[in-house]
Amino acid sequence: MTAIETVMLITAGLLLVSVLASKASSRFGVPALLLFVAIGMLAGSEGPGGIWFDDVALSQHIGIVALAFILFSGGLDTAWRDVRPVLLPALSLSTIGVLVSAAILGWFAHHLLGFSILEAILLGAIVSSTDAAAVFSVFRSRGGKLRANLQPLIELESGSNDPMAVFLTTAIIMRIQHPSMPLLRFLGEFVLEMGIGAIAGILAGRGAVWLINRTRLAYDGLYPALTIALVLLIYAGTASLHGSGYLAVYVAGIVLGNHRFIHRITLTRFHDAIAWLMQITMFLALGLLVFPSRLVGVAWPGVALALVLTFVARPLSVFVALAASSFSIREKLVLAWCGLRGAVPIVLATFPVMAGLPVGGTIFDLVFFSVLVSVLLQGTTIPLVARWLGATEEGAVDTSGFPGRRDSDLVTIAVPEDSPVLGKQLVEIGMPPGTTVLLVYRGNEFFTPTGATMFKADDRLMIFTSKRSVDEVREMLTPTRGE
Repeated sequence: MTAIETVMLITAGLLLVSVLASKASSRFGVPALLLFVAIGMLAGSEGPGGIWFDDVALSQHIGIVALAFILFSGGLDTAWRDVRPVLLPALSLSTIGVLVSAAILGWFAHHLLGFSILEAILLGAIVSSTDAAAVFSVFRSRGGKLRANLQPLIELESGSNDPMAVFLTTAIIMRIQHPSMPLLRFLGEFVLEMGIGAIAGILAGRGAVWLINRTRLAYDGLYPALTIALVLLIYAGTASLHGSGYLAVYVAGIVLGNHRFIHRITLTRFHDAIAWLMQITMFLALGLLVFPSRLVGVAWPGVALALVLTFVARPLSVFVALAASSFSIREKLVLAWCGLRGAVPIVLATFPVMAGLPVGGTIFDLVFFSVLVSVLLQGTTIPLVARWLGATEEGAVDTSGFPGRRDSDLVTIAVPEDSPVLGKQLVEIGMPPGTTVLLVYRGNEFFTPTGATMFKADDRLMIFTSKRSVDEVREMLTPTRGE
């Protein structure tokens, strides 16, 4: 067997085992990331698999690319109408909350672990970001849903606090390496980096909508390739302008996801699949990178760090950041317990190692261990705590975007010769929310339309929509006639 065949066989085996392990995640409510990391550790140099892997740089690069696609997919699935009411609380959690959490953990690490002030704050900054995907996967496996604005708040906070954690980590490492650098410089760089990232994300998102809708590609399979190129371009282009590439791809995903574009369902599902593939790849790589024997030496400090993070730092950061909000104490406690750590802290823990800091290896092991404890402690009890605090809607399913309900109707409408939609793409028409054109009957054939389908005279459309929207749809397809 050649080397490339061996690599392909190992890769296929790890992916297959990881995908099958996700069944256990759904059945027992254990976050999938924990299983993926465990598989990587078992396959690693000190596990039964015996795969020797200690390339920190490669793991970091895998993590950077993976996070870009994960954030883009998260933005693509974010409904602006849901997150708009919680925009200010989410931004407060992702800025003030991150700073408070980093400060508390920094104080703990300085006094109890013997780190210097900057090294301690660096540790706190690395573990300050949260993972909403892990939280929601637990709820989906248990058939529950957070009520009111809690779910969109956690979702938006998670997507927006990653860039903050990345900036803090890199800024503190730079300060450690260059102690004479003025602190005000970091504040200016933060404002500039986040500003460039937000503006670039908005412009790139709008540009992506225009490009996807206007580029008449000959093959539908090329549209996913186009969006992959866009994600890489948005991240790298923004980073080259000294902006936050992570914020840019997340914002671009939100902008694109809240506009009409052709092949919307296909592209959304494709990027969901890419996000899962990236999560598996990233966690496997990080699991392979870990030497379990080294975790024994940081077991007690790691447990202590996780407990302080869970019971002190996260709750205080939530209450401080949301002090002026209308959320109740019970809701704030739920938000505190849903502050699950995941991929980002482990990826950020490779930064001090790559920077050559003397405490880099210790920080990586501490962060890795504390994240595992957080996942085990919170990940398995989030539904229970949320129900105990009265913050769940048991068995709830969000059907706001689906027309298959009692108030829906299936109608057939003919497109007349003088219809205003002739020559327009379906994506350009702007059908009412919850409306789906299921079939087009043209001549003697039926076909399922895409966003790029152009209507012709005498087309007969089978449309699924709400009963209150039937008249609106008819008016859109039928010309306005004078008396």
